[in-house]
Amino acid sequence: MTRILFVDDEPLVLDGLRRMLRAYRREWTMHFCEGPEEALATMAAEPFDVVVTDMRMPVMDGAELLTRVRELYPDTVRIVLSGQSEQEHVLRAVGPAHQYLSKPCDPESLRRTITRTTLLGKRINNPELKALVSRMDSLPSLPAIYYELVEVLQSPDASVDRVGGLIAQDISMTTKVLQMVNSSFFGLPVHVDSAEHAAALLGLNTLKPLVLTASIFRQLEESKVSSQFLERVITHSLSVAGLAKQLAKTEALSREQADSTFLAGALHDVGKIVLADNFGREYTGLIHQAQVQQKPLASIEFQELGVSHAAVGGFLLGLWGLPQEIVAAVAFHHDPQASGDETFSLLTAVHVGNGLIDCPSDPSLNDYATDEDHQGIDRIEALYLAQLGSSDRLPVWRDLAEQCAAPA
Repeated sequence: MTRILFVDDEPLVLDGLRRMLRAYRREWTMHFCEGPEEALATMAAEPFDVVVTDMRMPVMDGAELLTRVRELYPDTVRIVLSGQSEQEHVLRAVGPAHQYLSKPCDPESLRRTITRTTLLGKRINNPELKALVSRMDSLPSLPAIYYELVEVLQSPDASVDRVGGLIAQDISMTTKVLQMVNSSFFGLPVHVDSAEHAAALLGLNTLKPLVLTASIFRQLEESKVSSQFLERVITHSLSVAGLAKQLAKTEALSREQADSTFLAGALHDVGKIVLADNFGREYTGLIHQAQVQQKPLASIEFQELGVSHAAVGGFLLGLWGLPQEIVAAVAFHHDPQASGDETFSLLTAVHVGNGLIDCPSDPSLNDYATDEDHQGIDRIEALYLAQLGSSDRLPVWRDLAEQCAAPA
């Protein structure tokens, strides 16, 4: 059974959790601790699959506790169950928790969250993936400027000038961001010559995924990855990101979720870059093999490496501490039914967006069969959409994809 540790400094809250979750005793082994110190001592004595903690506690708060848990027990799923806190917005974007839930939380919502996060943990912490990562020489790192950008965007005085000025402090970062912004994908009517100008035209939150994506490409410019491969991946990824964000808006996700969907779409193929960087000629051979055999690249990756680029990308984003919804959208974008999703989510938008973006001529980007009659709508998991009750939305989404098609 799944082993779960609940942490709160208020005994009455813990007693309430015990009563509320009594019905799940056949699914979970539950332990309740009064405060972080007791929780760390308990975890040192026996393993746990999930830690659920309050945020505001004396001496050591929930964020510090989960930071310690991440360092000591990286495979443990980390969940915050708390009311609003001053740190919450920043921690949602980059922090030690996989998932945030607000009090009061009903038992079924908690069950669904634990199920999804546990499935994701198994996806990005499996032995085959760890063995592959152990063979890698390097992984891109999350840039310090991203943390700063998140804090600025969440502050009440966030502005175009302030965000643009922050990005402009890093000249090479600015150059890469402007290169992407001036690409054909955005189709802007004017040439963008500054980070402030980009922020004014695209909006502040659109710059967040661009900064992160640009950082990855900048780190890999001197690597084994060819400039042509990088350009193809970023063009495809931005196309998926743009469509996925529009799908999120169409399906009434919140503005914050739509922005996160763009970020997930922009990073959904980051695992390809990591694999190409670390395995160079070997990975190029897999791309060629997929082309010759007319098979999905992800299928060839799994056959030869034991994992796909989706799992590698999810692992990297998990290391960076990005939100669990974004990590899941990347890690499961080829087999969303395995995610435990029950409603339209970031993952749904990225999966559908990726399925509707047509790139049959490029085997490095074609994650699906390359038959000429293999239409994008068939690349989307029908059982998954039926499970969500969204099958009837496919025609609407396909029309949207045609409207949002990136310029050639």
